[in-house]
Amino acid sequence: HHSHSLFCHVTKGSICTMKLSIAIGALFATSAAAFAPSAVAPRVLSSTSSALNAFSSTIFDVRDVEFADTKEQIVQGGRDLFPLLPKAFEGIKEIGVIGWGSQAPAQAQNLRDSLAEASMDIKVRIGLRDGSSSFEEAREVGFSEDADTLGEMYDIIKKSDLVMLLISDAAQASLYKEIFAAMKPGATLGLSHGFLLGYLESIGEDFPEDMDVIAVCPKGMGPSVRRLYEQGKEVNGAGINASFAVHQDKSGKATELALGWGVALGSPFMFETSLSSEYRSDIYGERGILLGAVHGIVESLYRRYQRQGMSPEEAFIQSSESITGNIVKIISTKGIKAVYDGLEGDDKEIFEQAYSASYLPSKEILQEIYDEVSSGNEIRTVIMHGKRISKFPVGKIDGTDTWQVGEKVRAERDEDNIPLNPFTAGVYVATMMAQIDVLLEAGHPYSEVINESVIEAVDSLCPYMHYRGVAFMVDNCSFTAKTGSRKWAPRFDYILDQLAYTAVDNGKPVNADLISDFENHEVHGAVTECCKLRPTVDISVDSASSTKEIVIE
Repeated sequence: HHSHSLFCHVTKGSICTMKLSIAIGALFATSAAAFAPSAVAPRVLSSTSSALNAFSSTIFDVRDVEFADTKEQIVQGGRDLFPLLPKAFEGIKEIGVIGWGSQAPAQAQNLRDSLAEASMDIKVRIGLRDGSSSFEEAREVGFSEDADTLGEMYDIIKKSDLVMLLISDAAQASLYKEIFAAMKPGATLGLSHGFLLGYLESIGEDFPEDMDVIAVCPKGMGPSVRRLYEQGKEVNGAGINASFAVHQDKSGKATELALGWGVALGSPFMFETSLSSEYRSDIYGERGILLGAVHGIVESLYRRYQRQGMSPEEAFIQSSESITGNIVKIISTKGIKAVYDGLEGDDKEIFEQAYSASYLPSKEILQEIYDEVSSGNEIRTVIMHGKRISKFPVGKIDGTDTWQVGEKVRAERDEDNIPLNPFTAGVYVATMMAQIDVLLEAGHPYSEVINESVIEAVDSLCPYMHYRGVAFMVDNCSFTAKTGSRKWAPRFDYILDQLAYTAVDNGKPVNADLISDFENHEVHGAVTECCKLRPTVDISVDSASSTKEIVIE
């Protein structure tokens, strides 16, 4: 299933590719480095900064960037930084990548390639549990027992100076004691998600205090981390932005190692967060606009449009296709507000009605999700679900009428003529803005908010949804995301049906304050800044790749 495209053909040009870059000629430079100076002022090795997430590095250039009214700090990636990797990975001779889910294959291969390019003799090994069906897949991309780069999980952990723990969240929760015990003294624990901290906090435990604990969290699914890396080799790199966190720094070198790991993954830019802030925004985000909410929006609109007299095919085009094939492409190239600015006359009015009616109902569910995640409840949900999984395996959801019709529509799709339905746009954009507001009100920095609510949606997930349908994506993400999107999608579906669409149908007047808040929102300028930091390579989901999309059989 990975041989054919995961999007449409590159030859069709920008219609099929997603750019999160701004249409200002100067910014269409082929290399991210070519326009970096105009995007952010370089900042040299200083740690005194009023930046919200200030950090310092003696290896990488830390830059200030202005997001709306806040200053934040980032490190911009690029293949030209590979010569600095030996310094960042100082003292690391062996890396163990544990697991083979969504992130592990991508990260292990990117790391192996980048370290080789930097002429470093660090061994990158894969550790899997005995009898795992993934041994074969790891061998297919060049890891092997013969070369001593593939082995049993605990054997690999014992040897590794950096243990990148990329097994599923539920597995981490059940095996963490054995994993910590197997690690050698002085080794660093590397995570790509803050879930384990959330779990440990929920049971009153913590990491052993004698080890460095860091996280590098790509803001996109694993296959996109690998595909963009492969596609960026000619233009000084492309990839998925990553947040990083230094949770424990016994050695004093943890920040440099985290930044090196992010650069080696090909991240266009890295921003600092904390493990706790990461899991609160990440677990929340996938239940919201990234997966759960978009699924609920499409299902509710698909039925609504048919009630209004559309054929099933047309209803699917005006709901799902309009989002994945038109709306997100505008957001990706020009920002969220451009969707609204591009509308005229009646269409603008329809958008306003849909936005005005949907914003608060969506925000109600989003706030509930955020509270469930922050309180530890949602983490318990995932753990309990993991314990039931042998009795109740995760079923596929793409067999319903919506997604069957979707398959037919995709087969006959005219890529250049996918409509922008203003009602659909109003509902989708209102939900995206509500997601952003809940995070900002909880104190998350713009870099995290935008990556988690906008960039990941338009640059990592939607291209896949467009290629195979939203249900395909919900069937093929991490266990934590699958659990969450299935749990919350129906809530969005119901509340929009019950409160938003009824308000529109009963002629409830548009709330002018909500529209003016949207028009004047500071996030728009911050999205523009993020756009400037992105290389101009767009994910092409049909080019040859050494990555596989995981499919529920």
